[in-house]
Amino acid sequence: ESGLIIGVEALIRWQHPELGLIMPDRFIHVAEETGLINPIGDWVLCEACRQAQAWSESGLPPLVMAVNVAPVQFRQSGFVEVVAGALAASGLDAARLELELTERTVMHDADINLGTLSALHRMGVELSLDDFGTGYSSLSSLMKQPVSLVKIDQSFVKDVPGGGEVLIKATVDVALRFGLE
Repeated sequence: ESGLIIGVEALIRWQHPELGLIMPDRFIHVAEETGLINPIGDWVLCEACRQAQAWSESGLPPLVMAVNVAPVQFRQSGFVEVVAGALAASGLDAARLELELTERTVMHDADINLGTLSALHRMGVELSLDDFGTGYSSLSSLMKQPVSLVKIDQSFVKDVPGGGEVLIKATVDVALRFGLE
């Protein structure tokens, strides 16, 4: 409402010496298939926390730093410890870190993932459900997850005003009724 920036999102790009700037849709799936996604994702998480803290120390107002988490990265053994380590190394307050998990990631083996999500939530990390509305979750399972934000999938936004507006309003209403942003 004030017009001030309150949050940012870390977005990875690959600066290739010959090919130039490469967008993640061209290399993330390869990183997932080759097992490199965990070290890449962990590095992004650490760098994002470090940068958010550096901005704060330089006098900028506190910002929430959002970081996308790949499904494989989220399911890796010790992921909660990786997050705790990134926060400790950077000095960033956990409340200023938002982890974006796709709806598919959270709802796949929802009962198993609940332990990891709950541990992150207890640390004070914000959790957001990304790509919401893509058909993976039930409302009953959404109520069980310790997420605080719902990010509507871009496929709904692309269709506004061609019918997507009704779905967006309904999704926002459901999220608000669950106490989510």
